[in-house]
Amino acid sequence: MAETEQVRANNSNEEEEEESSEPETSQSRRRRFKASNMAFVEMVEMVDILKRADYDGKYGPYPKPNIRKAKIMAKVVKSLQKNFGVHRSKD
Repeated sequence: MAETEQVRANNSNEEEEEESSEPETSQSRRRRFKASNMAFVEMVEMVDILKRADYDGKYGPYPKPNIRKAKIMAKVVKSLQKNFGVHRSKD
């Protein structure tokens, strides 16, 4: 009986080690940007881009608004990175 308890304890320790090793490898594989507060000048830059009447070079009806939004946000992210050296995601 003592042997079965010891085997169970060993199995549970192995399972815990396997579970704990998974998040470390998944985090090391992909690079994630941590969310941080946006500085005031970054917000001003973003608002300036979005205030423009024609910030994406098109006027009129937009057949695919989500694609348009993605392009606009890509420009905002590029501008913030170029002007302030900050890496931000589009979300």
